[in-house]
Amino acid sequence: MGQDQTKHQIEKGLHLYQSNQTEKALRVWMRVLEKSADPAGRFRVLGCLITAHAEMGRYKDMLKGTTVSLQLNGQVSLSMGNAFLGLSIFQKALECFEKALRYAHNNDDKMLECRVCCSLGNFYTQIKDYEKALFFPCKAAELVNDYGKGWSLKYRAMSQYHMAVAYRKLGRLADAMDCCEESMKIALQHGDRPLQALCLLCFADIHRSRKDVQTAFPRYDSSMSIMTEIGNRLGLIQVLLGVTKCWMIQKELDKALESIEKAQELAEGLGNKLGLLKLHCLCERIYRTKEQQRELRDHVVKFHECVEEMELYCGMCGESIGEKNNQLQALPCSHFFHLKCLQTNGTRGCPNCRRLSVKPGYV
Repeated sequence: MGQDQTKHQIEKGLHLYQSNQTEKALRVWMRVLEKSADPAGRFRVLGCLITAHAEMGRYKDMLKGTTVSLQLNGQVSLSMGNAFLGLSIFQKALECFEKALRYAHNNDDKMLECRVCCSLGNFYTQIKDYEKALFFPCKAAELVNDYGKGWSLKYRAMSQYHMAVAYRKLGRLADAMDCCEESMKIALQHGDRPLQALCLLCFADIHRSRKDVQTAFPRYDSSMSIMTEIGNRLGLIQVLLGVTKCWMIQKELDKALESIEKAQELAEGLGNKLGLLKLHCLCERIYRTKEQQRELRDHVVKFHECVEEMELYCGMCGESIGEKNNQLQALPCSHFFHLKCLQTNGTRGCPNCRRLSVKPGYV
């Protein structure tokens, strides 16, 4: 396949992708990857595949794509970090984000730095250090304001979305609503369906945080419809988690368990361990209320198995990480601990891997 034919096929795939014919677009791009000898074309099509797989929540496929890339630059490190985060492999995700951030700083790539900051915001949201979860998207928003006049508005929209998520987690619901409305406005203007789905999910979560379940449910339904349309399975898990919590607020525990069953099937298929951990935690609360001791014990055991598998515990105090909002600090090896434990005990090496910590964590 020559250079012109490669370019034509890439554009054909983009047209299909923008028309929401994602599976057909993926097949076109895969043929380019198999048959084209044009290095620039192959590299471009890898970017298309990685982006499409990310938006569909296919993180294992993302990793396959990044491993055959032509060079390990900042973009690939960022993509790998997002893939590892989707699979709940937190240390490797943080290592990749740090590599991408170093690449951005060394090459004065403000656009890449902005994207990494958004991903780091998502990272710290998942492990519940909400101070950092807000800091990084705020930094991304600053980069957009300072350097982003010629950038796509999607960068502003993404920073506002991640700020909205962090604000909601911190209980600053008015700020969360303002940021989410700004992000949704841009997403609607540009026909950005994946971002629209995320914003609808965030709106629903805000209303749920206000105990306004009747307003939350239609937003969850709208988000689920788009997530299904674009094939974002991770997004569907997040929607079902929110729906489950709404049913629990209404004390409809059997309906909550139905939502959990659907989410668990998705999480197991996707390999999203954090999603499974959250589901076991919700089941524990439900079966405690229902006074079903055997089921309760099963989910307590599975919850702790997930914590061990993901290394979601502090190697100093032994307490789990991600159960509640806590300030965390990463060592150079990308293992992270409670900040208060590091300040109290100090360390000459990582308790998890015994690697000497000769400099502070990068992020």
